[in-house]
Amino acid sequence: MALLIMVSWGSQLAVSHGSIGYALAAAMAFSLLVSVLLHELGHALVARWRGVGVRGITLDLLGGYTEMESDPRKPSTELLFSLAGPLVSFLIGAVAAVAALLMPPSLLRILIWQVAFSNLVVAVYNALPGLPLDGGRALRAAVWAINGDKTTGTIVAGWSGRVVAVLTIVVAFVLYATGLYSAVGLIIAALIAFTLWQGATASINQAKVMARFPLIDPVRLARPLFVVPTGTSLAEALRRAAEQGRPAAALGVADASGRLVALVKREAAAAVPEQRRPWVPVESIARDIDSVGVIAAGLRGEDVIRAVQQHPADEFLVTTGEDVVGVLHLADLVQLLDPRARRSAQ
Repeated sequence: MALLIMVSWGSQLAVSHGSIGYALAAAMAFSLLVSVLLHELGHALVARWRGVGVRGITLDLLGGYTEMESDPRKPSTELLFSLAGPLVSFLIGAVAAVAALLMPPSLLRILIWQVAFSNLVVAVYNALPGLPLDGGRALRAAVWAINGDKTTGTIVAGWSGRVVAVLTIVVAFVLYATGLYSAVGLIIAALIAFTLWQGATASINQAKVMARFPLIDPVRLARPLFVVPTGTSLAEALRRAAEQGRPAAALGVADASGRLVALVKREAAAAVPEQRRPWVPVESIARDIDSVGVIAAGLRGEDVIRAVQQHPADEFLVTTGEDVVGVLHLADLVQLLDPRARRSAQ
């Protein structure tokens, strides 16, 4: 992005200011980076103020984003979070504009004017009502507050984001055709429109997944647990499970006292050739029970997703107190949320 700015803006300045024009363009690129960082810090500080943790801020080619530890649980938090960034950009732009008006003509004044203009454009464009823009999050918060359904808000804001993406490239072509936009500007607009379309589509798909959250019941999703003593061969364990009518059960390993100490890795068991299974003890392809995730049987919907995100694993013990109800495989949860995963697996 710095190179694009130096080529497009620096070449124009070089006509009247020589090689220093490129140095001014480099300073402009740096000021944009700082401005975007401050924009994202606005989001991050509001998120923390409202009790939402922040994992980090990422700056990329077309701007940046703030990654939160969890989604806001209230539309008011979503609204404040979304508006914080554009507000910071607007304040930077307004202060820079006032400063430029008070300064005598100079190269520094040119730079300050560009900082003001770029931040005001970012503030206005980011406020447009379409995901993944900040205005899209504000629109989602408004729909969420009106009908109490965040999923509907996400779908509405996602489709609005697609409209904004199309309008972005259409307006860019019109400006280019009338000579008000350079080829470099058209390329940047195309990248922005493409990124917006991707983000809006991802938001719509995410909403479809969120709509299935009420179906998440870890007890119903869990596979039964079939426990065998340490030293049992994989072939014997599978035979016993099938004999008792539980061929799809997760295999657990118990010590001499009958205490569950390990869980057989499903992928590892499947990878053992059938002719070797009589010679492979179950504990050799099992993981210690302390390393297996745990989900309370009483959790439902989004709380289950949050528990999985907090302790990532490929399988979880579903428990009621100290009793194990069954084993929830992450793949089963994914298939529930995205039926396409089931079709592709088949």
